[in-house]
Amino acid sequence: MKPIKLPNPARISAVFVLSLLAATSVEVRAEVPTVRIEARTVAPAIAAEATIEAVRQSTLAAQMPGRILELYADAGDRVRKGALLVRIDPAEGAAAVAAAEAGIAQAESVLANARAEYQRARSLVERKFLSQSALDNARAQFQAAEAQVRAARAQREQAATVKGYASVVSPLDGLVAARHIEPGEMAQPGRNLLTVYDPAQMRAVADLAPQRLAELGAGPLRASVELPASGRVIEAAAVSVLPAADARTHTVRVRVDLPADVEDVLPGSFARVHFHAATAAPAAAAGPVVIPAAAVLRRGELTAVYAADGQGGFTLRQIRLGRALPGGDAVEVLSGLKGDETLALDPVQAGIQARSAAAAR
Repeated sequence: MKPIKLPNPARISAVFVLSLLAATSVEVRAEVPTVRIEARTVAPAIAAEATIEAVRQSTLAAQMPGRILELYADAGDRVRKGALLVRIDPAEGAAAVAAAEAGIAQAESVLANARAEYQRARSLVERKFLSQSALDNARAQFQAAEAQVRAARAQREQAATVKGYASVVSPLDGLVAARHIEPGEMAQPGRNLLTVYDPAQMRAVADLAPQRLAELGAGPLRASVELPASGRVIEAAAVSVLPAADARTHTVRVRVDLPADVEDVLPGSFARVHFHAATAAPAAAAGPVVIPAAAVLRRGELTAVYAADGQGGFTLRQIRLGRALPGGDAVEVLSGLKGDETLALDPVQAGIQARSAAAAR
């Protein structure tokens, strides 16, 4: 008779634990966060593409001809108001000042001669040795000589002013956005040298058709500026609509001021402005259904949500979305929901539970 081998007690315990876990695994479910939705009235809103620009920006141009001797700033440098940025060769300006001073000396010499002739003519007229017409002619020449002196002095002032343009200074505190010239090149009046802007005051500029603005009503406008490059959304400090339309595009320019000292906002960058009225428009019946963007499940062409079925599970509901609300955290639903549902905020986990429940049935 062969001996009977009894099972290892440790093995029996392990098998029992695994069997117990297998039996209870169906009942263990991760808690899915949910949210109760409802229809609500939403203020009218429109979105428009915009460009960031500085409120205070200056493009410095040369005001005198001459060779660029020194450039004291480059693109990206921070500068202070009154700081020397460019020095132009003042030789041509100095020559103009010298020529103007020579013109003053010549005009003063002519004036002295005309004054003497006028005084001599007055003396001869008093003694009846000269006619009145000759006196009038001498007076006219004297007055013309005085005018020539004033003109020569004004020309000297103008030449001195132009000579002062050899030193180009910054008109504001800010950053150098661009450099348009190199040392050694010739500067001519009107040629751009540097572009400087103040990064503490920025705004977004958008062009909108008057019909789109009319959709927001006649009240004051509010706006938020979306920066797609960084993913930030910034509430605007002020919104101003310019009181004129462009004759070519028939659009109205809208300026949206950002709060002061907003960092990492570059002029010329792309932005998207969301305009909305100050108050919500009255709704005749129920307003649109608004749901959190996190509750939306997108699979190819399918857009859906998981709604609680009232029995501890979830059912898939296909929906059609409308516009995203400012901030990007919520979105309108045009169809598929009534506005009294409870939605899963984690549609992936809700889908796993729904499939598990279907398989169990």
